[in-house]
Amino acid sequence: MEKFDIVIVGAGPAGATAANILAKAGLQVVVIERGQTPGSKNVSGGLIFSRIFHEIYPNFWEEAPVERAIRGHGIVFLGEGSSTTLDFRSEKASISPYNAFSVLRAKFDPWLAKKAEEAGAMVITGYTVDELLLENGKVCGVRAGEDELLADIVIVAEGTRSQLLKDAGLRDDFHAKDVSLGVKEIIKISEEIINERFQCKSGEGMAYTTVGNTGGAAGGGFLYTNKDTLSLGVVVKIESLYKSGKQPHEILDEFKNHPSIERMVSGGEVVEYSAQTVHRGGFHLIPQLYGNGYLVAGSAASLLLNNVMTLRGMDLAVASAAAAAQAVIAAKEKNDFSAESLSTYGQFFQATSVYKDIETFKDTYSLMDNTNLFNTYPNLICSVLEDMFSVKTTPGSKVFQSLKNNMVDDISYLDLVKTFYQVGKGIVL
Repeated sequence: MEKFDIVIVGAGPAGATAANILAKAGLQVVVIERGQTPGSKNVSGGLIFSRIFHEIYPNFWEEAPVERAIRGHGIVFLGEGSSTTLDFRSEKASISPYNAFSVLRAKFDPWLAKKAEEAGAMVITGYTVDELLLENGKVCGVRAGEDELLADIVIVAEGTRSQLLKDAGLRDDFHAKDVSLGVKEIIKISEEIINERFQCKSGEGMAYTTVGNTGGAAGGGFLYTNKDTLSLGVVVKIESLYKSGKQPHEILDEFKNHPSIERMVSGGEVVEYSAQTVHRGGFHLIPQLYGNGYLVAGSAASLLLNNVMTLRGMDLAVASAAAAAQAVIAAKEKNDFSAESLSTYGQFFQATSVYKDIETFKDTYSLMDNTNLFNTYPNLICSVLEDMFSVKTTPGSKVFQSLKNNMVDDISYLDLVKTFYQVGKGIVL
């Protein structure tokens, strides 16, 4: 039975980053990853907002396997056979230090794990941690198969799955309404076509968030440009998916068949398909981050931020891992691994810009519960704009009259006012 200072479960961005920092501090660290390689079990749209990464991995883009520097973002409302796009592009975004990069986790996560190994951490792949070991109410290690590894502190960074804490009685089960399903394809398409189709230079790319056309299920879609592939997918609430009566692949196929999306992916070849549960994220959903002998980081702590414009997860994972590492180092210096000692993790994390962003956009959670946002409003927006851009043989209408003419029976002025209020509270004021 081996003893380490720290055992980390999961070699994603959170686990690998915590291992890197702690190994550099001279601690004995082992990371256990259930995938045969880090990243092989991950599903990600693939955007890294790089300024947080840059603080921990300076100029990481110079050596890391990033795909494209994201020069612009688009929000696309998908109506019935039509679409409306808010398209933002910035030259500053493709100048160091870059705002964001598209990445493929199967390539990027192994690089992060390698950095942890170079710092002195041990990374073990292909092993599943079956349970946390407890002694007198304190987590003291893990069991993987027939092997037991003891540790002063265990960092749980196993991603959304996160069953270890539940099985150990250290957290409640997740509510179905707070969990979504992400379904994603990687579509092979030449670099030259991507450059031309998305009006990008080599090495630069676009990211799109879409609203609407998700088969009646509440959720949205994404499309990110990689070097010579596209990351395309939908993320829908599991409760809503069940009520729709459709299979995940049916939702994705319907999404892909929308004329605006079809044009983006036309001529491409699907080379990868994957699905995985993801947390909805939300300020009120952040669980207890520490306890006697353990800390929780990344997706295992439900850390995800959706502010409509962007969906962030990896930079939150890295920021939480850095804060967790600070708490571990402080606890090690005192040789005190109690919950009270490790509570400094919460203080360190709350001091980060990431935590403040989660707090700032806490009201987008209720906005995402507005089903009209996903099903009715995209088509309404497109219908009104179609009126505005069309010249007919009958007299035209101003925006308000067009809005009134196109409102369907199941939406009222009160619904519109409620949505405007939610949008204003969530992302405007």
